[in-house]
Amino acid sequence: MVIPWAASLVLTGEDEMPVDLPLRDIHLPPAVGSWPPAIGWWLLFGLLLAAVYFGWRSWQRRRLQRLALARLKALARRPDPQLPAALSCLLRQAVISHYPPHAAGLTGQSWLEFLDRPLSGRPFTTGVGRCLLDAPYRAEPQVDNAALIALCRRWLKTLPPQPRCRGRNR
Repeated sequence: MVIPWAASLVLTGEDEMPVDLPLRDIHLPPAVGSWPPAIGWWLLFGLLLAAVYFGWRSWQRRRLQRLALARLKALARRPDPQLPAALSCLLRQAVISHYPPHAAGLTGQSWLEFLDRPLSGRPFTTGVGRCLLDAPYRAEPQVDNAALIALCRRWLKTLPPQPRCRGRNR
């Protein structure tokens, strides 16, 4: 019995490979490249960008607080008989920068009560901070400068982040 398709095959040698069949060698797929990266790398890159953006924004919003603390440090280094007046001015500038406009116009007892809001124990109305009311008007105020500076530093550290200003750069 003769097989019709077997007649066209010519077997050669001992391995008996068909010569006339149009066979091609096995092709391997190309090597996997490094571009484009997998979705996980894109997500990691996006998270990194978001962290940098929000970190920068937070750092910028705390800029005025850092400047006020640096100014307080400079005031603390020099012996000044008018230190309470300078500290009162510094606190007033911080309030103008971080709070609504009506807070800057407070005077007397209401000013000290406003300064007491973020702190516990009412240190401005009943403690060392009380000297901010009348010390600027005395020739030689008797004030514990170290305690007053520590109180002002504590208050400045409680400042809220500066609100974002839209439409203009600072």
